[in-house]
Amino acid sequence: MEIFLTTETWIALATLTFLEIVLGVDNIIFISIISNKLPEDQQEKARILGLAFAMLFRVGLLLGISYIIKFNDPLITVFDFSLSGKDMILAFGGLFLLFKSTLEIHHKMEGIPEEVKSNSASSLSQVIFQIILLDVIFSFDSILTAVGLVKEVVVMIIAVIISMIVMMLFAGKISKFINKNPTLQILALSFLILIGFMLLVEGFHFEVPKGYIYFAVFFSLGVELINMRMRRNVEGKKVKLNPRIKQK
Repeated sequence: MEIFLTTETWIALATLTFLEIVLGVDNIIFISIISNKLPEDQQEKARILGLAFAMLFRVGLLLGISYIIKFNDPLITVFDFSLSGKDMILAFGGLFLLFKSTLEIHHKMEGIPEEVKSNSASSLSQVIFQIILLDVIFSFDSILTAVGLVKEVVVMIIAVIISMIVMMLFAGKISKFINKNPTLQILALSFLILIGFMLLVEGFHFEVPKGYIYFAVFFSLGVELINMRMRRNVEGKKVKLNPRIKQK
């Protein structure tokens, strides 16, 4: 546990937790819509259980990916250049983040929100299953972000657990705040593009110091917080982003 005696570990934990929360907003919106199909006395239970199972799935996925990327034996060799299982996962993961983040930015700027159909006959178990199923889809960019930012698995797991607990407790307030400040979403997606590129080049044996990423994240976030404070009196001039899922 000596890793927690270093400043870099705490910066990494704060950065990853922030990104996990911001990137989880679409997940929160979906959970709110789906849980609203249930009687009011069951909605909170569905949200908590769904997020709890989702957290367990992400931790399990983290452990699995972290185990796989330890494989350093060459699988492909061309002349003097070789690629191991770890290199291939990092490279394909980086390409996935680049592709997914670019599509998300396009969707938020020009796309049409997807509508979730209401079904009053949904049971608690059906709603929880839908929440877990959707989180499986949302988990991959979250997990790849963790792998790209942090080397220690325990830090990844703690960040995921903290972000999930925060979402359980403040799902509505977080969703409202981030949707009120759309530039935070674009910043987070821009960071994913940066992390995706870093994973890609690391897959080809070019090491990128994580400190560069942390500096970019917190410098950009600091600038945006100043902008948010300065534009409080010009609310009508804000950019309106299209949500991935249509809110009702």
